[in-house]
Amino acid sequence: MLQFAKEGYPFILFFAVITVLSIFFKMHWVTAVALILTLFMFYFFRDPDRNTVPGKDLYYAPADGKIIQIRETVEDELLNMKMLEVSIFMDAFNVHVNRSPCEGRVRAVKYYPGRFMAAFKEEASKANEHINMVLECAENSIMLRQVAGLLARRAVCRVKEGDSLQQGERYGIIKFSSRVDIFLPLGTTLKVQLGDKVKAGETVIAVSGQRSAVSNTTKDN
Repeated sequence: MLQFAKEGYPFILFFAVITVLSIFFKMHWVTAVALILTLFMFYFFRDPDRNTVPGKDLYYAPADGKIIQIRETVEDELLNMKMLEVSIFMDAFNVHVNRSPCEGRVRAVKYYPGRFMAAFKEEASKANEHINMVLECAENSIMLRQVAGLLARRAVCRVKEGDSLQQGERYGIIKFSSRVDIFLPLGTTLKVQLGDKVKAGETVIAVSGQRSAVSNTTKDN
């Protein structure tokens, strides 16, 4: 059965009401536009189930989209350590519901106000409005960063400090084109490369184990 993210219902309802009212008042061009937007909202806020195969040594993609950046960097907002960063860009046609890469306990959630530049730009990761979540997974802590984009004016994290998440469980959504950065321990083996398309909760992006040789790489969208 097709499901929709709860955050999408106000948008769906708004354009559906405009569609009905424009039909009543015989405003045909408004009806056409409003109907298209209503259908797009249904499409955009779809929330399909995903088949996540549990694995303590596996890290799943937290978002649908394209891998646009892989690099070693110092995560200096919450964990303050050198980590492996993998960035996933979501365009307007991707599912925008975010899922937990591993089973774990939420250690911290913090909101950062900011700008709304195009999410695929490297500087957008910290300059744009974003939400960081630290998740304790097995023996390691990871961080997930939900980044608002040019059109996305709201990132939503549905969990709070102390909550527990199952691997592949939904934990948030970003409205319209946006980005999710995942910060992993350096001692992981990457299973993706630049340009790969991934699905939240289904695509394994890294495995705990031997350290991958990583060069800082970024791909323009």
